[in-house]
Amino acid sequence: MTDRGSVDERPKPPEQPASTPPEAVVDRPLGDDPAAPSSGMEPPPVIGSAQAQGISTLDDTPPVLGAGSATAGAGRVRIGDRIFNLMTAGSGVFVIVLVALVGVFLVIQAVPAIKNDTGNFFGHQWAIGNGTADFGISGLLWATVIASVIAMVLAVPISIGIALFMTQYAPKRLVAPVGYVIDLLAAIPSIIYGIWGVTILSKYLEPVQRVLYHLGGFAIFKDQGFLTGSIFDGGIVLAIMILPIVTAIARDVYARTPRQNVEAAWALGATRWEMIRLAVLPYGRAGVVSGSMLGLGRALGETIAITLILAVPSQQSGFTFSIFNGGATFASQIANASGEFQNNPGPYIAAGLVLFVLTFVVNAIARVIVNRRKDFA
Repeated sequence: MTDRGSVDERPKPPEQPASTPPEAVVDRPLGDDPAAPSSGMEPPPVIGSAQAQGISTLDDTPPVLGAGSATAGAGRVRIGDRIFNLMTAGSGVFVIVLVALVGVFLVIQAVPAIKNDTGNFFGHQWAIGNGTADFGISGLLWATVIASVIAMVLAVPISIGIALFMTQYAPKRLVAPVGYVIDLLAAIPSIIYGIWGVTILSKYLEPVQRVLYHLGGFAIFKDQGFLTGSIFDGGIVLAIMILPIVTAIARDVYARTPRQNVEAAWALGATRWEMIRLAVLPYGRAGVVSGSMLGLGRALGETIAITLILAVPSQQSGFTFSIFNGGATFASQIANASGEFQNNPGPYIAAGLVLFVLTFVVNAIARVIVNRRKDFA
């Protein structure tokens, strides 16, 4: 017997721990020791299956035609990719073979004509008859190069200025109209440029020629030559013709300048011109060089416009370095004598070979310059 106020001191049965379902286990993070003391911040346990179910639908999925085997390994290539790879590789090889065949044709046809040349191949005389061939390439080479140089000197700075204006200064509502006008210059046919240059533009260039040849002391300015139909006139027209090509490429390159480069220049407190000089111009240098070389290739090979503009000097006047004299480029010389190809085409093919080599050298130099300028980008 115990008193009612006393505490029952009989031992209590031990509490049974809660049983865990056999089909579920408590997942703990890897590295946790169950015997380690709890820090009070343990994540809640995740209840799940002790072993993930292996579910695969590969066997039930119908095969895709041309997709290859999904279980064959990582080295398999799809049939469509193989076909596309062969097509693109074949296109590249076709272009290389085509250019090589053109070069081989020119060499085979030009070598006999050069051997039968009665004059100096590196001279400036050009007298082609039915049975005679006295021709030289120095005059043609000079006219081709100097007209292209005049075009590049005028067109490249203007193209860069237009591209910078459209990408950095012009409001958005003005960019599209200016871009359309510049692009339309590339759509004008060459013969229109030639007619416009010989009938209208050359008259307005006469005062400029008079001012320049009065300077004296410069071989390229010393002769008055032709007031119309000079190499100077041809160079101006070529500058207008290659302007849209260089502008389009320069504009696209400058518009792709990384934003972080521009913002870094602004963060350093640079003005707009300093930002352009430090961030935009260095980044787009390789692209501008590529566009300029593309325009130079167009200027070197231009035919119809230059043929209409340049006045061919007489044989008595002789060769001169003045840009205010007449002349003929490789392309215009070949175009002017198209009627003589059946009688004696060898000298003109030799001139075409020199133009081919000149264009190839210019493109190779451009490639070297572009590869050296890629580091900044």
